[in-house]
Amino acid sequence: MSRNLKIFFMALLIVGMAGCAVGPNFQKPVVTSPAEFRFDYIREDTTGILCWWELFNDPVLDSLIRTALRENRDVRIAAKRIEEAYASVKYNQADMYPKIGYEGNIQWGDMNSVLLRGSMVPYGNYYAAPVLSWEVGFWGKYRRATESARAEMFATEYAHRSLMISLISEVAAVYFQLLDYDNRLQISYSTLATRQEYVRIIQERFNKGTVAEIDLNQAQIQEAVAAAAIPQYQRAVAQTENALSILIGRNPGPILRGTKLENQNMPPEIPPGLPSTLLERRPDILEAEQYVAAQNARIGYAQAMRFPSFNITALFGVASPDLTFSAANAAWSISGTLLGPIFNFGKNKRRVEIERKRTEEAYLAYDQTVLQAFRETEDALISVATYKDELIAVLRQRVAAENAAMLAKARYDEGVTSYLEVLDAERTLFDASLNASATMQYRLNSYVYLYKVLGGGWISKEEKQAAEQAAIESAK
Repeated sequence: MSRNLKIFFMALLIVGMAGCAVGPNFQKPVVTSPAEFRFDYIREDTTGILCWWELFNDPVLDSLIRTALRENRDVRIAAKRIEEAYASVKYNQADMYPKIGYEGNIQWGDMNSVLLRGSMVPYGNYYAAPVLSWEVGFWGKYRRATESARAEMFATEYAHRSLMISLISEVAAVYFQLLDYDNRLQISYSTLATRQEYVRIIQERFNKGTVAEIDLNQAQIQEAVAAAAIPQYQRAVAQTENALSILIGRNPGPILRGTKLENQNMPPEIPPGLPSTLLERRPDILEAEQYVAAQNARIGYAQAMRFPSFNITALFGVASPDLTFSAANAAWSISGTLLGPIFNFGKNKRRVEIERKRTEEAYLAYDQTVLQAFRETEDALISVATYKDELIAVLRQRVAAENAAMLAKARYDEGVTSYLEVLDAERTLFDASLNASATMQYRLNSYVYLYKVLGGGWISKEEKQAAEQAAIESAK
């Protein structure tokens, strides 16, 4: 066999061995999921829901969410983390390949002359050369490091998506909360105006001696209760506006309103999706899975540290005893270095054990994330179902309270009953009106929360177009 052929086969062997990697390969976590959710009354899939907030049909809400996706600082920070993770993958990947640098040296003196020839004549050495160095990855150490970095990059991308879904949900939830506070503030203003008018009437009657002073005092108390509610809800409105401003990446300030709370479009009955679909759509679950993969790869990296490393260094250049270089002064050098542990009191073995335990922790964290996702989905489904019935009952209560308050005033004006009946009816109406507003908001936000825990709809143009194309292909 010729010398060149031997070199070729040796190089092929080195490259082939460099492609191997010690350590366990990643196994996708297996989760036993329920066949269906307990409160899934429709049992259909949700993967066709696109830009779910558009179902509320509120242009202002749509504008706020799209502004938040562009301007929110946390989202922008998360996007930078993706870029950082991508750079980290390339950084680790570079260790798999040879490194090329350069080296030069100038030495001048008479030490060699004295030692070798007993002369004081100065003696010089000069050389310059490019240098190639490569740690051959027999054990796949750098492959595992790159694999870990790549999985962390994917995890960062899923974290970014999870943050976007949370941001969309939070903007919608805070917006509906703001509309609720607007409603409560308006109810307080309306109630105060009614009670002020009633205080004026009772004051006139008291001045004429037709009613007792206690009736006047009780009317004044109720007027003050309504007056105290106004600054409470003014404060809540302002603070909620400030919170929403920060979410959309703006300085605290007023927020434009769209459709009023009671006129908001309730989404259709929501198909909540199957548990198996949930595992594929929740970005936090996918993020946890990638962290398992990243940690699993670190086991292989730690195992590779237990084996010797082989480094090849090559130098090709020119050397001369003076500052004149020519082709005749060409020089080269090739060396190989073998480095490996012998005995270090089990440190390398313990390093592998540490990474194995951390991988077990990552698998458990994944299981916990899945369990939490199932729990959140069950909670969201029961909220959607029950808030609908609760709102119906609360609205009936408000209608009855309005009628009772009207009748109580009429009966009091006719002298049929005491003012205590009016007071009780007024308090009931005020509380029922506030409760109805709050329940409307809770019902709207139950839909928001359900879409969030289901992983949301597609939130990028590319994903939306891909879904539309898939629908076209399936229809053929």
